[in-house]
Amino acid sequence: MRVVIAGGHGKIAVLTERLLVDRGDSVAGFIRNPDHAADLEAAGAEPIVVDLESSSADEVAGHLTGADAVIFAAGAGPGSGAARKQTVDHDAAVLLADAAEAAGVRRYVMVSAMAADSAAPDDAGDEVFVTYLRAKGAADDNIRARDGLQSTIVRPGRLTDDPAAGKVAAGTDTGYGSIPRADVAAVLVAVLDAPQTAGLTFDVISGDTDITEAVAGLGD
Repeated sequence: MRVVIAGGHGKIAVLTERLLVDRGDSVAGFIRNPDHAADLEAAGAEPIVVDLESSSADEVAGHLTGADAVIFAAGAGPGSGAARKQTVDHDAAVLLADAAEAAGVRRYVMVSAMAADSAAPDDAGDEVFVTYLRAKGAADDNIRARDGLQSTIVRPGRLTDDPAAGKVAAGTDTGYGSIPRADVAAVLVAVLDAPQTAGLTFDVISGDTDITEAVAGLGD
């Protein structure tokens, strides 16, 4: 399988790259900063320097030739303002979807966020956080509405750098909780192996069910 990951230098992305490479998949990651290329190469992934905030869909599509799936794991990150929540968390996700469709890549996995909602209320947090929730929610809505994509929206809880536990709770009624980034990465890999998750949106936090079993049970 050939997988291209947007936001390829992010913590979840690098963990996902290692998991995919270790099992023999071909992996590439989009990065904005060429100085990050060595980190992707150390993970076994091919670095591709492309800025999703300034590229066209056709330019991005050119980097998706031969891909079987894309994962959107990019984010404006902590400390960024409301404007970049829109241009990265929404606009770049939509651009990747446009590019995937243009390149004939149907499988799209989105790393979203618990409580992402295009209509998040003003009192959901400070201005930047509300903008973030609305941007992620609007991007999710856009991706889900596309007939040309087989999309899965993964909405993790509060992210930690704890070691992987290998067990999660996944579904639409998990409640709030935390989850190691390493377990999110394993969930993304499991989703790629579970075509029945196409069309699903689900929350995921730490729990008691093995990841493969939890993902396989989604949609039952």
